[in-house]
Amino acid sequence: MNTPTNPSLIDLDKAALSKTVQEMAVDGDQPPSTYIVKEFKFGPLETSLPSAPIPIIDMSCFLSTSSMEVQEIEIAKLRSALTTWGCFQAVNHGISTSFIEIVRQVVAGFFQLPKEEKLKNSRMPGCGEGYGTDTVVSDKQVLDWSDRLVIDIFPESRRNPKHWPKNPSNFSETVEEYGSKIRFVMATILKAIAKTLNLEEDCFSQVLTEDGALLQGRFIYYPPCPMPDQVYGLKPHTDRSGMTVLLQDTDVQSLQVLNNDKWFMVPLIRDALFVNLGDQMQIMSNGIYKSPLHRVVTNPDKGKISIALLNEPNPNREIGPVEALINEERPRLYKNLKNYGFINYQSFQKGVVAIDSVKV
Repeated sequence: MNTPTNPSLIDLDKAALSKTVQEMAVDGDQPPSTYIVKEFKFGPLETSLPSAPIPIIDMSCFLSTSSMEVQEIEIAKLRSALTTWGCFQAVNHGISTSFIEIVRQVVAGFFQLPKEEKLKNSRMPGCGEGYGTDTVVSDKQVLDWSDRLVIDIFPESRRNPKHWPKNPSNFSETVEEYGSKIRFVMATILKAIAKTLNLEEDCFSQVLTEDGALLQGRFIYYPPCPMPDQVYGLKPHTDRSGMTVLLQDTDVQSLQVLNNDKWFMVPLIRDALFVNLGDQMQIMSNGIYKSPLHRVVTNPDKGKISIALLNEPNPNREIGPVEALINEERPRLYKNLKNYGFINYQSFQKGVVAIDSVKV
């Protein structure tokens, strides 16, 4: 998603890219002042927290001809997960362990390349796609201790070849296949979510996985950081998506979720997919389901890689609360709008909760 072209911000953007976070970590640099958090708006930055009892959803019953009774049990668990946490861990999702390992290896291989090779896929100032660090949208912005590669995967017409690495040689085919598999997983989950609200099965999946809907990949490397109590890997935010599916690192815990005003650490379950709702799903569900506030902390000794795929409606498509979910007991909470992703992105970089700006 492109950001407005403001010359002063573009200058800041160039400055932010002068040395990657990965380079600073390798060189043993202390994080510059632009990375130091000065105001902990959503609570102190703690790296040791209790493990979150996030529900685990067995997707096999949605992918097979399980009995109605088994499906209803899992549907009830899903509804509980989305009303209490806004997220869950998906297991038995149909993607093989061997293929997940290939995906991890390919993404790790990209971040292990020399800087000159990675910069072939660098984003331009003011552009959200490509390889680099934060896009700078404010001179007061606190930067995240992470390097990332952001690419549009679907629809194919949105792909920019400049941002797709040619090295590792199997990067494109692996990411495209993984994107196809995750899009199917998302559609399956969205149909199950519709059932939890007694809506037409395709109510959400048509908007978020069909009709020109966007699937974006965010591949992020969080290097070791010598100041984990003062620097975010990823600042507190809610996702702009309808849904985000995250493949976590295998052994470095760092993802935290806010629940009832308390931060919890998300446990690692090997090969599980961590699924959280985004703001656009909160809007469409008229606030019945929440988009959870989450953040990533750094580790002083180890780096980690995460692989996140997010879906969004076609930016030209208007979304709003599903009419069947608006009534006297629950009046409309959000406006109808287009291109919410742009609203959310700017708010994220400024440390503001975007969804509050679209309330009725």
